[in-house]
Amino acid sequence: MKLLRFDDRGTPRLGVLSGENIVPIDPLTERYPTMLSIIAGGAEALEAVRSVLQAAENVLPLSGTKLLAPMERPGKYMAIGMNFQKHAEEASALGVEKPKQQFWFNKQTSCITGPDSVIDPGVSEKLDYEVELAAIIGTAAKGVSQDEASAHVFGYTVANDVSARDWQFHSPTFTIGKSFDTHGPIGPWIVTADEIGDPHGLRLRCWVNGELRQDSDTSQLIFNIWQQISYLSTAFTLEPGDLIATGTPEGVGVAMKPPVFLQAGDIIRCEVEKIGTLENKVMAATV
Repeated sequence: MKLLRFDDRGTPRLGVLSGENIVPIDPLTERYPTMLSIIAGGAEALEAVRSVLQAAENVLPLSGTKLLAPMERPGKYMAIGMNFQKHAEEASALGVEKPKQQFWFNKQTSCITGPDSVIDPGVSEKLDYEVELAAIIGTAAKGVSQDEASAHVFGYTVANDVSARDWQFHSPTFTIGKSFDTHGPIGPWIVTADEIGDPHGLRLRCWVNGELRQDSDTSQLIFNIWQQISYLSTAFTLEPGDLIATGTPEGVGVAMKPPVFLQAGDIIRCEVEKIGTLENKVMAATV
């Protein structure tokens, strides 16, 4: 299933994508008022959603409906750096040492925004894009093995790990330069894990103003998703709704010669096979 959130005159509502329509799941609001509650509800919640979907009478057209980030703020938003070999090589050419182990940083969850929302550069003059497949934890994971990891994934979405390169190295954790408000677009929906199957082999692409900048697939991950979940859960508990950005391929703007950073008016389109497309425009946000 493709689960989503949409705006109804200023009020977030939950729905399921059905063809070119949205089936609202309002009958479940009392039991499952948020996407995070559906994620935490696991198989029971998904069965309830399927029941509403099968009995659906009222639908809304997807076209013209404003989609929101498909989940509310999770407890954690973790992202792995330099997890594609060619991306690690282009980073190395810029003087960034290739990590000897999995290299993680966190994006503050306040950066999360949805499809078609603006990306506000803020004070950054070196704004960059990074298309990624994001995994969403479904059941708590602590000390899980690689073989056990897939059982802890609820679903997947598209992420753009927007990066303020001029702020990224203000601290060794990358957090500040990765966490500006609006610098965490995700969407357009969550595809449940059963529809994806093995996530290692999904094509990733990113366009800027129609120009293809990134084109690879998740079979090229240095550390696969099961290794990532196992590694993180060795240190701390991954909880339902936690978001994991699994790595970006080569082709980022900072590595172009000369570097090409995002400018006001640019449109970034990120696409992951089997999931969909996330599109955002760079412009100052209105307060």
